[in-house]
Amino acid sequence: MKKFVLIISIIFSIIFVSTMSVLGEEKKKDEPGTLNLAPDAKSAILIERDTGKILFDKNTQEKLPPASMTKVMTLLLIMEAIEEGNLKLDEIIRVSDYAASMGGSQIFLEAGEEMSVLDLLKGVAIASGNDASVALAERIAGSEDAFVKKMNDKLKELNLSNTKFQNTTGLPADNHYSTSYDMAIIAKELLKYETVTEYTSIYEDYLRKGEENEFWLVNTNKLVRFYPGVDGLKTGFTNEAKYCLTATAKKNDMRVIAVVMGAETPKKRNATISQMLDYAFNHFETKRLFDKNQTITNLKLMKAENKSINIIASESVSTIHTRGESTENVTTKVELDENMSLPMKKGDQVGVLYVKNGEEILSKTPLIVEQDVNKASYITFFKRSLQKMVKNN
Repeated sequence: MKKFVLIISIIFSIIFVSTMSVLGEEKKKDEPGTLNLAPDAKSAILIERDTGKILFDKNTQEKLPPASMTKVMTLLLIMEAIEEGNLKLDEIIRVSDYAASMGGSQIFLEAGEEMSVLDLLKGVAIASGNDASVALAERIAGSEDAFVKKMNDKLKELNLSNTKFQNTTGLPADNHYSTSYDMAIIAKELLKYETVTEYTSIYEDYLRKGEENEFWLVNTNKLVRFYPGVDGLKTGFTNEAKYCLTATAKKNDMRVIAVVMGAETPKKRNATISQMLDYAFNHFETKRLFDKNQTITNLKLMKAENKSINIIASESVSTIHTRGESTENVTTKVELDENMSLPMKKGDQVGVLYVKNGEEILSKTPLIVEQDVNKASYITFFKRSLQKMVKNN
């Protein structure tokens, strides 16, 4: 009998403890003051673009289907190709049978049709055109498969291990996934190419204007029109992924990125993004230190053809702080590579700009050369050596 009573007591204790634990967790979730900006999303994150500082996060490492937010990476590789001069906006591309066959969101390209890179880019950035995405991918890499390899290689370069792409579009595919954190970092990288927002911010436009098959482009990201400062980046929806959005907005000098994955309706998705953006702009502010491509220092290399080499910031540099907080202790430090080898190409990294608050490192920004740097010719090197000898004497 005593044994029976003991067993009953133990069972009751376990049930009591478990119940109180659950109630405690529920109380914690509903506790006043707990920041929950994304109650209707499976995963969400809010970051400041220049510093990458996380302002809010929820389940940021949960692997989920990104749907058409995949095109943030597609756009990144397109903008890289344009920046490097490997793709021109006025170049005309002939559409393949495969690109024209894409379903889902599309701009209804026809096999054999010719369209400019600019218009195809608009088709991706505004209307989320799957066919336009594939057409540009084939032009850059030769095939969609080869382009997807470049996408996954870029993930390794960015040290993102919780994302894998199977296509350029985000159409449903096995083993195609990402996280809100990874999407935010990809968006942060894309926004280094600041002109991308000239396309993602367009609410409506036309392709083939005046022709029989004229097509009306309407931005899938309605916040571009209805939230001041929103100028990108990419929506997404499939039955599995639900409603997703990687958004960016700028107010004064502060740019933030907000990602929502797995919202049940577009209304809830947009409301969640809006709430996150409100929080960022109401509670934080940034101080711009340097603009992208601003000269940070100069370098003189005896063996370089260029007498003086401008070292510039690879992207904009800022600090972020809560409103009213002092930034007096913020300092910057430049460290250049000791062993630079010639020649160097425009954009090659030659050092790092550190932003510090006391001993704390707030950010690290790659420093790059402004233009190609070639080896000095024999005559140039001889003249400089002679001038140096005369000066020393």
